[in-house]
Amino acid sequence: MGNLIKVLTRDIDHNAAHFFLDFENAQPTESEKEIYNQVNVVLKDAEGILEDLQSYRGAGHEIREAIQHPNDEKLQEKAWSAVVPLVGKLKKFYEFSQRLEAGLRGLLGALTSTPYSPTQHLEREQALAKQFAEILHFTLRFDELKMTNPAIQNDFSYYRRTLSRMRINNVPAEGENEVNNELANRMSLFYAEATPMLKTLSDATTKFVSENKNLPIENTTDCLSTMASVCRVMLETPEYRSRFTNEETVSFCLRVMVGVIILYDHVHPVGAFAKTSKIDMKGCIKVLKDQPPNSVEGLLNALRYTTKHLNDETTSKQIKSMLQ
Repeated sequence: MGNLIKVLTRDIDHNAAHFFLDFENAQPTESEKEIYNQVNVVLKDAEGILEDLQSYRGAGHEIREAIQHPNDEKLQEKAWSAVVPLVGKLKKFYEFSQRLEAGLRGLLGALTSTPYSPTQHLEREQALAKQFAEILHFTLRFDELKMTNPAIQNDFSYYRRTLSRMRINNVPAEGENEVNNELANRMSLFYAEATPMLKTLSDATTKFVSENKNLPIENTTDCLSTMASVCRVMLETPEYRSRFTNEETVSFCLRVMVGVIILYDHVHPVGAFAKTSKIDMKGCIKVLKDQPPNSVEGLLNALRYTTKHLNDETTSKQIKSMLQ
């Protein structure tokens, strides 16, 4: 099992076997390579997408000037010229979400297939588990950046309003070839979400379960709950945490843990917060709260606002108060 290091033998967490997921060095075995290479093509672009999003400044000034002086053609042209390339970037982000969704579905197929249990898959296919984790890590980072950048919504709204006005006035619109009306509608729905990438992955996971009716839903939910448990144990146990050679691995594990909890909560019929859940939510929240507050507020907010079952009656008052 090459990279696999067993870390727990005691019987906890609904008998889930626990092991160290080698998020830093896992390499694909021969049987993993086909899926791994497909997903790798997508993941190699992830950092560039985050850099583009981080440097996204928006055209707020030009848009305000154009709105305040509606009869000044030069200001209208200036605002349009500023917005069109930005919408090209937004299109690139949206198209990347589609590629990421396809990658996630490929990984889910590999990590939930018979005859192995989800735990056996995660043990045997560490490199695919690492890629699954990288997708979740990217997703939460993307959504954290998007949530703090109102320019994205403002730019896209201005683009759509201006495009609509140009059509009515029969003015040829440079940039419409870039994003036609149908694509603009889909992008609009995407960016209307507070956490668009997470919504894309939640929908993709739900769709994966509904389309693979011959696959027990537990194959998927157990894969997610096992990953959540492994991340929690790796974070809360000094012996295992000390094995991380990169300080970024802690924040990586935290994001992955929150990501799989959210997916589990969307896919599992009663969600992650019920007593019957295979995820130790109190333990996971405690791990988050043990970190420096400014480093995890976004992750706690993700649990508060992007899960499906937190406010259900079946959620204990203790869990609700921990997340208040």
